Amino acid sequence: MADQRYLISGSDRYRVGSGELNTDIAYSGKETLSVAAHGGAKRFIVRANYTRSAENGTSPGHASFSATLAPSGEQRDESNGDPNYLTVLNQPFAVQLDAQTLRDLRRLQGGIPFDFPSPVTGGTLRGLLRRGASAKVAGRQTLGVAFDARGPMRGPLPDHPKMVLSGTISMHGIAYYELDTARLLALDATLTISGKLDNAKETSPVTIVYKRTLIAEGPALTIKEAATPPHPRP
Repeated sequence: MADQRYLISGSDRYRVGSGELNTDIAYSGKETLSVAAHGGAKRFIVRANYTRSAENGTSPGHASFSATLAPSGEQRDESNGDPNYLTVLNQPFAVQLDAQTLRDLRRLQGGIPFDFPSPVTGGTLRGLLRRGASAKVAGRQTLGVAFDARGPMRGPLPDHPKMVLSGTISMHGIAYYELDTARLLALDATLTISGKLDNAKETSPVTIVYKRTLIAEGPALTIKEAATPPHPRP
């Protein structure tokens, strides 16, 4: 199977209290997804090269991830060298759907409940999955799948283990699967953590927002060729 290249971008925004911690980080780069037969399954390997930009300047970054996909559509992670959640294999949805699931999504009316592990803090997010509008991505026809989920959070902040947060975590966005191959070609997702930071002296408000966008490279690098529904709000 031919390799698939993606453009990747993202941002991390930390806001803690009144100036205790204010950080903005941006990511931009490319990644390549390779696919090979692996017994009765498929083995996916992705490698990414990107630039990380923050207040202290810019620096190059690299990420890798490998996973196998069973004929049933279940994705099993093998190795994770992607701490910033930038690769197509390290996202809430499988890189490729099985044929039956794709058919079910095309017939979906309204929303159906679904659960999935929180990609940052552990625990479980619960929400609704809905069919989005069709669109062209890299010149290929796709089906949009919108999602909106949330759940409680209590524990250390990502990248700041000494800071303990009590609050909520929510995720919303839309994924686009190619109709011919059922492969994930584009994703626009936002994860928001909000709550209170518990420490010995005071309780500080916290807001952390992670945004990630992936889009397949091809003749047309846009997902705006057909109308898409507005992103569901948390």
